[in-house]
Amino acid sequence: MAMDLQEIARHIDEHQQQGREMDKVTLSYPSLKVEDAYKIQRICMEEAASRGDSLIGWKMGLTSAAKQKMVGVEEPIYGRLTSSMEMNSSVLSMEGLIHPKVEPELAFILKKDLKGENIRPRDVWMATDCVLPAIEVIDSRYRNFSFTLEDVVADNASSTKFLLGDQAFSPYEKAWDKMGVSILKNGEVQHEGVGSDVLGHPVRSVAELVNMLHKEDLGLKAGMVVLTGGFTEAVNVEEGDEILVDYEGLGTLSMSLSK
Repeated sequence: MAMDLQEIARHIDEHQQQGREMDKVTLSYPSLKVEDAYKIQRICMEEAASRGDSLIGWKMGLTSAAKQKMVGVEEPIYGRLTSSMEMNSSVLSMEGLIHPKVEPELAFILKKDLKGENIRPRDVWMATDCVLPAIEVIDSRYRNFSFTLEDVVADNASSTKFLLGDQAFSPYEKAWDKMGVSILKNGEVQHEGVGSDVLGHPVRSVAELVNMLHKEDLGLKAGMVVLTGGFTEAVNVEEGDEILVDYEGLGTLSMSLSK
């Protein structure tokens, strides 16, 4: 079957908007490459922008060595964050979701543009305004949450929603790689992690993102949100669940699931 990236993107965008399951793209297009998948992701986000859903940031995925090994890659992946993905309250509606999962993360908020190659942690610190605790909601549009690397990249790295804490912290507040995180569902601890589980240090996740974007002549803009990747494995959630994430020394962030 001839591969039309525009048509594939329209197909994925439709399922993203309607919250409907679909078959893996690679079943119909087994020759799909990661580079093609990122082009599809970009086209989908251009469709979102045409509806007024503007780009406000980026997210990193597969930021742990264990996840990379599981998928068979040596670098993380990235996705785009749009204005409609940011939650205005701690209540997540299940409407339009298929099989959501949540992950505890950190969000870096930039105060100046950051673009180029060979970006180092010190470059990221100089461009960072503040750090916030965050919870990301991921929800693959693929049946049974099953996909290849190419599929998940095309589906915008399963991006769906995210919640930011109200309190911002100085980038120099603490050693973020040493900070522990616990995620609880309905009062029971599901997973525990530490900042070093994210590429050794969350700041390295932002640096890696900029270096990856440079290959596409892209970069980060001042004011953008960057989700650095999950501290722990994702937790399945459903209507009625209560999620609480305890960030060592920073307080907690909670989320409840409604209809």
